Parts: sequence; C-alpha cells; structure tokens
Amino acid sequence: MSPFVNRRGWLQAGLASAGALVLGACDRITNSKQGVAVLQSAEGLTRRAQRLILDRKALAREFAPADISTDFKPNGSIDPTDADYLALKAKGFADYRLVVDGLVERPLSLSLADLRAAPSRTQITRHDCVEGWSSIGKWTGARLGPLLDRAGLKPNARYIVFHCADTLGEATDGSGKYYESIDLIDAYHPQTILAYAMNDQALPVPHGAPLRLRVERQLGYKQAKYIMRIEAVADYSHLNGGAGGFWEDRGYEWYAGI
Repeated sequence: MSPFVNRRGWLQAGLASAGALVLGACDRITNSKQGVAVLQSAEGLTRRAQRLILDRKALAREFAPADISTDFKPNGSIDPTDADYLALKAKGFADYRLVVDGLVERPLSLSLADLRAAPSRTQITRHDCVEGWSSIGKWTGARLGPLLDRAGLKPNARYIVFHCADTLGEATDGSGKYYESIDLIDAYHPQTILAYAMNDQALPVPHGAPLRLRVERQLGYKQAKYIMRIEAVADYSHLNGGAGGFWEDRGYEWYAGI
C-alpha cells in the first residue's frame, strides 16, 4: 500500500474520531458562545486539513454491484406531507421543476426530463450516517457542475444552497424546511450529482424523490433530499439560522467531510 493511501487512511480515521467527539458534545456546548467557537474552530481545522492533504478531486471509494446493500435505511423525512410536495407526488412528479437561481447569469427551470438529458454519472458508493450506520447504493443523476456552468455563476457566488420540499421540524426561523449548502469545491467534484435514480430504479420517495443530492465525500446529513431549488449565494449567514443547513443550525458541523 502506498504512503499516500496510508496517510489518507490515518487522516480519515483521525478526523472521523474528532468529528464524532464534536457531535457528541453538541448538546452540551452549543448553547454557549465559547462552545460555538470551539465547534467552528474544529470544523475549520477539519476542512483545511482534508483539503491540504487530499486531492480536491479525489474520488470517494466506489463499489461493485454485488456490494449494494439489500436494506438501505432511509432517514430524516421519509414521506413528506407538505401540500406542494403531495400535489407533485400525486401526478408522479410530472409537473416537477427544479429552479436554479440566485447569483447566476441564466436562471433555470428544469423538468425531470431536462435533468435526465443533462450530463450524468452513475456511481456505487457508501452512505455514512452520523448516527453510526452505513449502506451502499447505486446512484444515477445529473452532474451538478455542468448545470451550474449552464446557469453561469456570477463572480461573487461562493456557495450552493439546496432548498427542499420537506418540513422536518421547527427551524430556527419557524419554517422547518430542510436546506443544505456546499461550497464550489464540492459542487464541482466529479461525484457530486443530483440523483434521480437509485439501484437502477426511479428514486423512491423515502430516499428523496424526485431529486436528491449526492456529495459523496461528506456525511449523510449533507445529502439533501426532495430538492426543489438550488440557489447560488455569496454567503449563507442570512438563511434560516445562519449556519448553512438544517442540522448545522442545531450545532452540527457545516463541513462534514469523510
């Protein structure tokens, strides 16, 4: 085994342990300014260390069809009851449109047919949940990078925000809608896709139909489901709780790299 692989394995194990300790402490420290500062410092160290040592375009491990999990556990929202979503679901998502806007030159409104016609990628990868379980699934979807190029990011765009259809719980702004964000490095990663198929079938509702994010080098809570809108922004401090995601607003790390 090469020194690089050894070093990568050591780094991933060490950062995973550190991340687990931070998340385990969230309930105790996120209510204090000092605690928040500790979390932000640890997150920044994790992100900088991974991107210093690992190739930004290094691929997450991909598996063989025989490795696909027979029981891939869905989590978070598994059957949204939001009225707009139910109306789309009742028609088999025939009326679904993905909006791409924000800091873009050419806002987009894309049907599922449009997304299926876009540059795509199929990959068999492992989903690692912060709860401690993992499953392997096969995903097919539109590559996010080419879609962003099609929309034309403005020079001040730095983050991509995913606005979702599901109300998971009470958000800090009272809306409860799930949302997530990633930076442009992860947005343009070769394995970052908007998945519309799972295991060679249309994406099922419990796993985020009609469209979900797969950003394979991050933990499961970053893999936003039921995506309705993608917004390019300069920063995310004005959104909901200001931390860049539904769970991040509750103390989880914004950068959940693995």
